[in-house]
Amino acid sequence: MSTVRIGIIGGSGLYEAEGLEGVRTESVATPYGAPSDALTIGRVAGLDAELVFLPRHGRGHRLLPSEVNYRANIWAMKKLGVSWVVSVSAVGSLQEEVVPGHVVVIDQFIDRTKARASTFFGDGAVGHVAFGDPVCAQLRAVLLDAARKEGATTHDGGTYVCMEGPAFSTRAESMLYRSWGAKVIGMTNLPEAKLAREAGLSYATLAMATDYDCWHDGHDDVTVEQVIAVLQANVALARRVVRAAVPGIVALGATSPYDNTLASAMISDPGHMSSEQRRALALFATQTLG
Repeated sequence: MSTVRIGIIGGSGLYEAEGLEGVRTESVATPYGAPSDALTIGRVAGLDAELVFLPRHGRGHRLLPSEVNYRANIWAMKKLGVSWVVSVSAVGSLQEEVVPGHVVVIDQFIDRTKARASTFFGDGAVGHVAFGDPVCAQLRAVLLDAARKEGATTHDGGTYVCMEGPAFSTRAESMLYRSWGAKVIGMTNLPEAKLAREAGLSYATLAMATDYDCWHDGHDDVTVEQVIAVLQANVALARRVVRAAVPGIVALGATSPYDNTLASAMISDPGHMSSEQRRALALFATQTLG
């Protein structure tokens, strides 16, 4: 049985991997530049599994959501043999029932970003991946079960609105998103999820609510200290949930159900691609471009 490699992309406040054996770091050079930071790799005790951890905003939280090199991050995960990617993300709640401190294991996205590279295609390569269901159902089910086992108040499903940032929503925008039925809002999970699908990786989000968005009466009364306290509690909870999820992910196997998605999605003649693009995409579509 092959070792299962699980990628963990940490959101706000989650910067380090803990409880791993043989921990090492790797700096991966990618065709798209440097990832957010070096990746930490460690074996999970008692399981044929390794976690590959990447702090999305870099250690020290130095990258704006729009500055994150999402293509490099996902390419690096694929290069290191990751099949499953868990995104741990701090979000604002758009619904009364999602109280700060709650977990939403989301199943849909609305993309409101406008200044990010969101595909590996281009430069002579044209393709279209199916994205109607943007979250891996198998991985989502494992995260849902793990969150509940760890005692988190957990919401099964919900839509994540991904905005550009770094400013938060206007009140009118927040009310609009609520009218759409969206549950949470954040700034990072797209194009991350799109790129993961193109790369043949299974992707799911553990959304950790830190506060209500500006629609909520009394939102302005929330102090920075209160938000930080919730954030710190969420980080501790996220670590427990991720660890609890590992056996379930291992049971899914070492191969993502989306493996080699890019090869079946491409409609271009490889001969028209630049040599650089062929080399970059060969990681995802070896049989077609290797």
